[in-house]
Order: sequence, then structure tokens, then C-alpha cells
Amino acid sequence: MATPLNSLSRFLNALLWGNTVALSWVWGLGLFFSVQFTVEFGLTGLLTFLIPNCLGLFLFGAVTDHIAKRNSGSESLAVFFGGWARPFRLVFFLYQVIALSLTIFALIRYAWQPLGLKPDILYLPLTGLVILAAGILFGEEFSIRRIKYSHAAFLALILVCMAVIVLELGTPYLRGLHRPSLLPSHDMSFWGYVVPICIGFLIGPWLDLQQWQRAIQMRRENTSITLSYGIGALLFGAILLFHGVLALWAMEGGFVSMIHTGLAGYPYAESLLTRVFSSAGNPWILGAYLVFLGACILTTLDSGYIALRWFFQSNAAKSKNPIFALIPERLIISPIPTFLLCGIIAVAGAAIGIELEYFMIFFATFFVGYSVLSIGRAFMNGPVNEIPQVKMFCIGSLAVVIFSFGYFLHYPVFQILASLMPLGYVIWLLLKPIVPLVGEETASEGGELDQVATAPAVVVPLTPVGTVLTPAPTGTHDISGHFEGKWFVHTFIATYADTNSVGNVYFGMYAMWVGKTRELFFNRVMPKFNLKDTPFYILTRSFEHKFIRETREFETVSVKIRVGDYNRKFVTLEHEIYDSAGNQLGKGSQTLLFVSSTDYKMLDIPQDVVSAFLSYT
Repeated sequence: MATPLNSLSRFLNALLWGNTVALSWVWGLGLFFSVQFTVEFGLTGLLTFLIPNCLGLFLFGAVTDHIAKRNSGSESLAVFFGGWARPFRLVFFLYQVIALSLTIFALIRYAWQPLGLKPDILYLPLTGLVILAAGILFGEEFSIRRIKYSHAAFLALILVCMAVIVLELGTPYLRGLHRPSLLPSHDMSFWGYVVPICIGFLIGPWLDLQQWQRAIQMRRENTSITLSYGIGALLFGAILLFHGVLALWAMEGGFVSMIHTGLAGYPYAESLLTRVFSSAGNPWILGAYLVFLGACILTTLDSGYIALRWFFQSNAAKSKNPIFALIPERLIISPIPTFLLCGIIAVAGAAIGIELEYFMIFFATFFVGYSVLSIGRAFMNGPVNEIPQVKMFCIGSLAVVIFSFGYFLHYPVFQILASLMPLGYVIWLLLKPIVPLVGEETASEGGELDQVATAPAVVVPLTPVGTVLTPAPTGTHDISGHFEGKWFVHTFIATYADTNSVGNVYFGMYAMWVGKTRELFFNRVMPKFNLKDTPFYILTRSFEHKFIRETREFETVSVKIRVGDYNRKFVTLEHEIYDSAGNQLGKGSQTLLFVSSTDYKMLDIPQDVVSAFLSYT
């Protein structure tokens, strides 16, 4: 039974995690677009932007908490994420790249450029490097286990800055709240933003690696994910409310002239507060505001760095792509190249003078379909349709183009349709009947064509007991084995030499049969392998076999083997053994490793092996 002290400890831990959840979600889009939408539509605009943001963050925590509790153990959510996220790996990466680029860009464009430091060609790249260096430094210094403590210090700094600003402004800080702000029900430009905002932010956290890493770590620490994200949503909302009320104060103070007009005639107010405070001549307010912005942005950048490192490490260990065997592992798992890419995108965007909304388009359109699809697949049991990656990309890209036309031509209906289009396509994709895909024809060694069936996206790893294998006609069976889909099958007849004194097959023979089938499999996929001149040897690291039922002499036995998985160092082979009636006799797996034929040092999987196995995974 939990003691009051334990309950207090868990609540404090949830409070710390809630704080880092909030700060990691105060990225460039939430921090600055809240000002823009508040300036355009007043308090109504601020609340319309704030509520879906907070609600989406809380719902992500509540739903992932439910998913984590479907299985016992502290690693349940990590195990779920490892399998569920596999088809979305590239989307996760693109989401993080655009989010980090947007965040760095927003700080440069709306906190530094309005200060008017010249020349741009000198200060612009230097500012970008300072922001990148700060994000990398804190990302290297703190792990996901320790980040909640560093973010607690950042929250204290943010609260001090907020207090300084409020005290310096005094009572006039709240004057914007008295401004009438009705729901602009007849203003289509309002709904052209609201619909994408509601769709994008309600489901946005599902593709954010930072949030998944936090939820997984909370599960490991036995902390309530729901409570932590509830606290995080409230803290996040409080920060955005403070920033939005500042924008209302600026509007009531008559600083509308400082709003600049950009492309397509739109007014852009994201830099309004920086311009107001820099022109006011009060160094305390300007300094506090810039530190407030910097702290909010930095807590997103260090979170992004840690999340990318975690993502790269897990994927480098599991990836089957042969190119990873050619690139140093330290370079693969480092987020620094990605951060440099984000910095280049941000500096280039600030140099040519684009606005935050141009980045926002992707989160309101392109990523919507992937987010909804990922949520749907988290709750679908059993086989599901393979993700049509090309179609999803085309739908997302088309939505981006339609939204852009609507935005630049001032047709809000196009913006609404563009956000709804990926949503509608994914709903249809989730509801349509499962269609098994047929693979391409591949040429066999004998010159004939073998039709290979491609497995659905969710594959049952072992053939169910009771499946009847059609025996090959007498005299026509390939004694060297044959392929059935991804499985290599060797069929033979057990004889007296395979049995023991009781008359059933001796237990050690099953391993011998698997070994023979493995050799035939290697001979089929790597016919040119020669022990005399090979630069590597294949060794068995481990072997496991589960005995299910026994068999006797003169029984037709089929041993099936396939490549189950592999990473940079190891290959896992799965095997199953059946009798002629389709009864499963046993199943198991083995792990292979590779060493140099000259000094027996362990190697990454050789390219020849990767190329040979790739078609059978």
C-alpha cells in the first residue's frame, strides 16, 4: 500500500515531468503564432489557439497512458513504440526537422532581426550558430532522465522574467482583457485558420519524438503519464496566456503601426512585442522578454537534441539498410548534422524574409494524415493494410499545395479543404477491407519466374498450428529446398538413424535438421560463397528451440527457415518444423555473427550477406 510519503514523491515527480512536457511543447509555432492570432482576433483568437493546443497535449498523455497499461511492466510503452513506430520512422524525422527549423527560425526572425543589428550577412549566421551551440550544449549535458531538473531551473528563470515584465508594466498589462472580442462567425479567414489549428494541434503530439520519449520514460519511472501531461497542459496554457495577454496590451497601447505587412498583403505581428519593447527604452522589460523567449526556445531545442539521439540510436541498432554498415556509428547516432541542417534552413528562411505561417502549413496539412493513421493503427488488433507510403506522401503534398493557394489567394475555403483532405483519406484507408499485396516476379536460378507474395504490414511471425503443407509429388521435390514466400523449406523423410531406442526421433536431430536447412538456405542465396577466399566467417552466437510434439521414423518432415531480423552486427533466423499432417513439431530461432577470416575480430554484417538476405526479410 502506498504511503503518504510515496504518494507525495510520485506527485512531485509528475510535477517535474509536467513542467518539461510544457516547456518542450513551447516551440516556435506555439510561442509566436499565439501573438499573431491574438492580434488578428483578440481574446477569442488567443483562446481558440490555446485550447486545442492544451487539449491535444493532455489527450496524448491520457491515451499513451492507456496504451502503456495494456501490458504490464515498465517497458510496455517502449515495446509498443518500437513496433508501432517502425512504418513512420521517416515521418518522425521530417516532423522533428521542420519543428526544430521553425523554432530556430522564429527566434532569429522575431527576437533578433527586429533589433535592427547590421549587417545581416555578419550577424545572421552568428546568431544562428549561437542558438545551435546552446541547444547542442544542453542536449549533450542532460539526458532524458535528468532533463526534468534542468527544465525546472529554466521554469524558474521564465517565471522571474514574466514577473519582471508584469511588474514593470503594472496594471496596464491587463487592459487588453477589457477589449470586446466576439466570435467572428462570419469571418471566413478566422475559420480558415481555426479548422487547421484544431486538426493539427489535437493530433500533433503523436508525431513528436520529444513527447514519446517523455511518456516512455515516465512509464519506466512508474509516474502517471496522464497526471504529468495534465500538469504540462496547464503550465503550457499559462505561458501562452501570458504571451497572448502581452499582445492584447500592445494592441490597446496603440502599437498597431509596428505590425509589418508581408507577402500576399497579410499583416504579421509575431515580432510586435520585440519591436515595442526595444523602442520603449526600458532595458529591464526588453532584457526580460528576450530571456523569456530564449529560455522557452532553448528548452525545445535541447529536448529535440536528446530525442533525436534516442531515435537515431534505436534505429541504428535495428536498421536493415546496408548503407548503415558503411557509415561510422558515431556519425549515425549524432543529432549534430541534423541540427546543422535545421540551422541552415532557419538562417536561409530568415535571410529571405519568409514568415512562420509558411512552416505552419506542413503541420496543418502534410502531417495530419500520418498522425491520424498512427493513432488508428495504435488501436487496431490483427492484420491491417500496409501503409501506402507513396499515396500518403502524394496526398500530403497535394494538401500543402491546396492550402498554399488558399493562403496566398485569400481563399480560406481552400485552407479548410486542404486540412480535411488527408483526414478523409486516412479514415477511408482505415475502414477499407484488408487487401494482401502481390509482389513482383523475380527470376530464380534456373531462369524460371517464381511468384513471391508480399506479407501484409502486420505479419503473424509463425505459421499457425494445423496448417497443412502440400507435400511435393514423389520424384519432383527439389532436394536442395525451395522458397514458400519468405520461408526456405527443406522436406525429407526421417529414418531409423534419426530415432532413439524408444522409436521416436532423438531430440538432438531437430537441431541437426535446422542446421542442414540453414546450410541449404545459405547455398541458395549465396551460391558464390567460398571458404578458401572469403574475407569473413559466419558463426552461431545462440540457438533456441522449443519442442512441441514428437515424430517417428518414415514421417515426412518439413523444416522452414527465414530471416527474422538483423541489425548492424547480428542476424536472427527463425525456424519451424512440421510433419506431413501440418502438425508443428517445434519452433525456435538462432543468432548469427560475423568475424574476419584473418584475425577473427567481430565485423558489421558484410555487404554480400546484406545483399543476399535483403530479398528474404
